[in-house]
Amino acid sequence: MLSIHKEGFKISARSLILFPLVAFGAYYLHPIAGLLVGIGLFILLILVLQFFRNPVRNIPVLDDNIIYAPADGKVVVIEETEETEFYKDKRIQISIFMSPLNVHVNRFPFSGEVKYYKYHPGQYLVAWHPKSSTENERTTMVLEKGKDSILVRQIAGAVARRIISYAKEGLQGKQGEDFGFIRFGSRVDLFLPLDAKIEVNIDDVVKGNLTKIATFK
Repeated sequence: MLSIHKEGFKISARSLILFPLVAFGAYYLHPIAGLLVGIGLFILLILVLQFFRNPVRNIPVLDDNIIYAPADGKVVVIEETEETEFYKDKRIQISIFMSPLNVHVNRFPFSGEVKYYKYHPGQYLVAWHPKSSTENERTTMVLEKGKDSILVRQIAGAVARRIISYAKEGLQGKQGEDFGFIRFGSRVDLFLPLDAKIEVNIDDVVKGNLTKIATFK
């Protein structure tokens, strides 16, 4: 059974009602044109439903020493970099690019308290642009538990024009639960401690809640 994320309830319901009405109306006016319109709208409906799908993803092993993928997509960056917003020191950055065909639910990579949260308005550079992490519309969330801490950043891209986050400072995030949604493709960055053991490579395809990104030392 197809599960639709709550962020897609309204648009999916409207599409299910409106698209058939438009197709029947077009068919009434001109059967051949109506058939073509119907086929096009059916394809569009499938794309809408698959975009807002929310598959059940049970964490294989609940363990806060493990950092799971917060999103579906491809690993496009693994590098040591200076994190300038919160930590203001060197971290390992791992970036996951989400195409329009990926599941767009964002999930807590480990359990911890949201120690910092901020929304940044910005540009809409393509998500793989080097400056997208600091110049695009984005949210920044820092999760902390004991000595372990990571920064998670949602980044809007050229197509994604709406970032949704449920995070707020003081919230107790639970590993595997939803913390947000990005509409129509974008990117999620993780900033990890330098001593974290990285479990993925560039160009790896990862799945939220299932792929182990790293482990804390």
